[in-house]
Amino acid sequence: MRRDVRNSKKTLEERDGHEVELGGGEEEEEEKVSSGHRRYLTRSGAERMHKELLRLLNEERPKVTAEVSAAAAQGDRSENAEYIYGKKRLREIDRRIRFLQKRLDSATIVVPSEQTDTDRVYFGATVTLEDEDENRVTYQIVGSDEIDTAGGRISVESPLARALLRKRVGDTVEVIRPRGEIEYTLVELRYV
Repeated sequence: MRRDVRNSKKTLEERDGHEVELGGGEEEEEEKVSSGHRRYLTRSGAERMHKELLRLLNEERPKVTAEVSAAAAQGDRSENAEYIYGKKRLREIDRRIRFLQKRLDSATIVVPSEQTDTDRVYFGATVTLEDEDENRVTYQIVGSDEIDTAGGRISVESPLARALLRKRVGDTVEVIRPRGEIEYTLVELRYV
């Protein structure tokens, strides 16, 4: 027996008289947003999310809606794979639209180039780090919705970003990672 608990928005299942929490996926993320957990986005990250939202609303959803209507016109919907798949895809699109709208509505947009204290690392900073072997790597510290490690964007909530916050050029930080501990020296700091 499943039931929704209105206050917590988590789906619970009763087993032998005990309630067991089931996974929540994006609903858990939505709950964090509504619970007052402050979310930050860079302007470029917010623009990417807004562009995706507009694409889903103006292109993807109307296209899938037309496909579902055409499939529904073919008759028996219970055995119509195109109709069933289309409805499922429509639910996924609607879920993503709601998620993006909530994130954009609740996010605090930060413009890194407007940072006044450019001597320390804060959200939006682009940092160049050097490890013990003198290898250099550059990252921008961004919100959790903007992560792209291949593109050089790491979450402000990551261990590396947490270690770097409020540091200055020349400071050294130690970070524990799965392959072991590593020491980085902050060699360059920019707000672009």
